[in-house]
Amino acid sequence: MRKECDRVKLWGMSSSIDLKGCAPDRIQDEEYIRSFACELCDLIKMRRYGDPLVVDFGDDPEVSGFTLVQLIETSSIVAHFANASNAAYIDIFSCRSFDSDNAAEFCKNYFGADSFTINTINRF
Repeated sequence: MRKECDRVKLWGMSSSIDLKGCAPDRIQDEEYIRSFACELCDLIKMRRYGDPLVVDFGDDPEVSGFTLVQLIETSSIVAHFANASNAAYIDIFSCRSFDSDNAAEFCKNYFGADSFTINTINRF
């Protein structure tokens, strides 16, 4: 992929995965979310750079919940978990290719979601 990226001046790919109907006990568990970051990186073969940062915050109950930031050697994974709606919003950006459909299925299963949507774009 890197040679192909160089040929077309592609910088990388970005996938946004929106999960609906997540299991509340999973998206509200700091250690479960922390483990998710590690397992997702293993799945998509990305090297983690440091430990995941997981913070629970938000004054507005409509949007409060955990936020995850995991730096990876090729960029980052960021996720926001909304307690009130049992939703999760996961962004994977990497200058190295990965199987975004497989990543989305993994996320859905990991958080027990009813459904997901995924949007993947190439970054130039």
